[in-house]
Amino acid sequence: MDESREDKLKKAFDYAKAYEIKCTGCAQTTMAGIFDTLGTWNDDVFKCASGLADGLGLTGDGSCGALVGASLVIGFMFGREKKDFEDVLKPMQAYLMVKELHDRFVDKYGSCRCYDIQQRLMGRTYDLYKKEDLKAAFNSGMIDVCSTLVGTCASMAVEIILDALENKD
Repeated sequence: MDESREDKLKKAFDYAKAYEIKCTGCAQTTMAGIFDTLGTWNDDVFKCASGLADGLGLTGDGSCGALVGASLVIGFMFGREKKDFEDVLKPMQAYLMVKELHDRFVDKYGSCRCYDIQQRLMGRTYDLYKKEDLKAAFNSGMIDVCSTLVGTCASMAVEIILDALENKD
């Protein structure tokens, strides 16, 4: 019996949240949740997300790693290949899907910038390179907040991907 759409969305949430709690690295944990849910995997794409956690390189100053990781999976599945590099319209489906993910994410979290999300959800920002801030982040419940966000983003991405796959026929 095939899994229902709702089961897949819940599975994406649960996988990604559990990965974030156990492994951290929001870009990769989001990707892992999506890949595992969809039954696909690409180590090269996964590895490329290594430096994208906490707003790029743990800076907090860039886009949320979960959003970027989910966008990478969409690009992997629906993006332009090297053979089509000169076709400027070829990546349009990926652009539209990532825009939808971005818009839904911003509607939910108010921003795509990591520091803005930290401020909104935890009342302050954290410099994870400072020992005292790292400790304060963990003590504040950041892992629960971020793991829930990671799960939510993975679920959003899987929903957008499933829509695209269903409309492909």
